[in-house]
Amino acid sequence: MSDEKKVWNESEAILHSLQDDILVTDTDGIILKVSEATEGIYNMKSKEMVGRSVYELEKEGVFTPILTPLVIKEKKKITLVQTTNKGEKLLVTGIPVFDQNDNLVRIVSYSHDVTELLNMKKYLTDIEDEMERVKSELEMLRNLQFDSDGMIATSTEMKKVLQLALQVAEIDVNVLLLGETGVGKSHIAKFIHKKSSRKDGPFIEVNCGAIPEALFEAEFFGYESGAFTGAHSKGKIGLAELAEGGTLFLDEIGELSLANQVKILKFIQEKQFYRVGGTKLRTVDFRILAATNRDLEKAVEEKIFRHDLYFRLNVVPITIPPLRKRSTDIIPLIEHFLTYFSKKYHRERSLDEGVLHLLFTQEWRGNVRELINLIERLVVTSSKQLIEIENLPPHFQRSYPTEQSVDDNNRSLNEILDSVEKQVLLKARKQYKTTIDMAKALGISQPSVFRKLRKYEID
Repeated sequence: MSDEKKVWNESEAILHSLQDDILVTDTDGIILKVSEATEGIYNMKSKEMVGRSVYELEKEGVFTPILTPLVIKEKKKITLVQTTNKGEKLLVTGIPVFDQNDNLVRIVSYSHDVTELLNMKKYLTDIEDEMERVKSELEMLRNLQFDSDGMIATSTEMKKVLQLALQVAEIDVNVLLLGETGVGKSHIAKFIHKKSSRKDGPFIEVNCGAIPEALFEAEFFGYESGAFTGAHSKGKIGLAELAEGGTLFLDEIGELSLANQVKILKFIQEKQFYRVGGTKLRTVDFRILAATNRDLEKAVEEKIFRHDLYFRLNVVPITIPPLRKRSTDIIPLIEHFLTYFSKKYHRERSLDEGVLHLLFTQEWRGNVRELINLIERLVVTSSKQLIEIENLPPHFQRSYPTEQSVDDNNRSLNEILDSVEKQVLLKARKQYKTTIDMAKALGISQPSVFRKLRKYEID
């Protein structure tokens, strides 16, 4: 056996002992040598590959893309990710081999199966997105100031609202909540969410009127790193993405600009979006609730609100009546929030009867929100356990008889209190059919109501 033959056999043995895929071609792309490990990777016998062109094998779908032309062009080490006919991902490196005259004569490539690594990378990316979503969601929950577990509804009007809300909660239908500022649209939205099949998912509230128009897209859809000047280096997950598996509540939807209305409409229809500066199409599973205090039908007529978005949102409209039209809810609301804020601030407080009657007769233009703010203010600012007329803000006191009016009318304090009490009873008598309902609304017993009606000769 010659020395040349011995060297050749040793080279072949070394080549086939390697566990990696090794492939040697000439400058025309013709395969000269292949390691046996290549067979399992490309699902071809190594003998079948020798003498074949890598260009032909690429056309046949054995692997793509090929390294040979890149190495020939660059005359340096090249690395890329290659896909095999089995769908596996390979990290392939091509190395140029030069002769003694620096002429390129061979291209040697070797590869590593990185399918699992790429899958792991995708998994880690998804986990990172999920962690960011949970982190942002928790941050939003920390910022919530108040969220009542239950709904106060003793009036017929609010009972009808809650009954309809319960019906639509069971179905993933779009709901448009209508009503004046402060009537409790966001609380009804949360109520629907809690009674729905998505109750274990997030409830993401987006105040469309509070986000500047220029920043709305970035805040709502999120953005990738470097998407614009001042963007966070790691990018940011958007409010829309946070709603995955839960409810997306678009509050003050009537304040959106026409340009942003188009983006919202497309998002609601397709439930897909791109982050600002991103190329990855993202899909979100959510349920849409929207709310506004504006007349959207009029806005559509005035062409400041898109009719297609209006009809998309207005599948089931729910109108929440103002507090002045459901006065039986006033006393229970006062008692509820007085108890809540007394516990929150560790201050035991109660309301004087005159204060209670005065608050019952108010118009409450700011509705429930105004009432909540007043009760919290009284609990915090009053120095005594009993909150009296003098503790009320000036504009509330002005609606109560003053000392001057007592002198002018030559009436005693008892006469003034009787007058106020009679007005309250007259108002309650018009709104409620029975003395039992009146008693519940006024926070007194039914016999007391009966006696007072007889006292003031109210039929």
